[in-house]
Amino acid sequence: MSYMLSSLKESLSPRGAWLNLRFYWYSADRSNGIFVAVIILLFVLLGLFIHRTVVNQYEARELRCLTLNVYHEARGEPDKGKYAVASVTLNRVASKHYPNTVCDVVFQKRWDYLRKRYVSAFSWTELDAPITTNSRAWKNAALIAEDVYRNPKARKLQGALFYHARSIRPSWARKKIRVATIGRHVFYN
Repeated sequence: MSYMLSSLKESLSPRGAWLNLRFYWYSADRSNGIFVAVIILLFVLLGLFIHRTVVNQYEARELRCLTLNVYHEARGEPDKGKYAVASVTLNRVASKHYPNTVCDVVFQKRWDYLRKRYVSAFSWTELDAPITTNSRAWKNAALIAEDVYRNPKARKLQGALFYHARSIRPSWARKKIRVATIGRHVFYN
């Protein structure tokens, strides 16, 4: 009886538990465990591959929307103006008052009580404007959009959410704080 008690005490001690675990490891048939581990590893790798693919597709879509906005809104502007337009777009994404994705911000529509119809935030989205993707203007807009999208330090006009062409005087601009005039655009917080 005392032998059984001492054996039980030893198997419950940390040293005894370690010895039992080592004995089990060396005497057990591990082929099932290895098979399960390989299957789990394959599922993890497949999940990581699918996740990366989805993230890449999402980023490509977001970059295309940002490039479209820079291209249509600031195609004739200096690079500083293109950076500012891209920054305003991403500032809206970061704002709680706007949608959470670049594409949703670019193609957002709101009800206009004066016109009694939905109006786009960016007027070019209401038109069928042609795009020349092999043009220098498109490539420049794509480079600037990617720089601003991937590098927060490249963003100009932190906090600016609005802009308009200098040739117009919208009524909403009177209530905003002007922060810059770049090219043919005026920017506001």
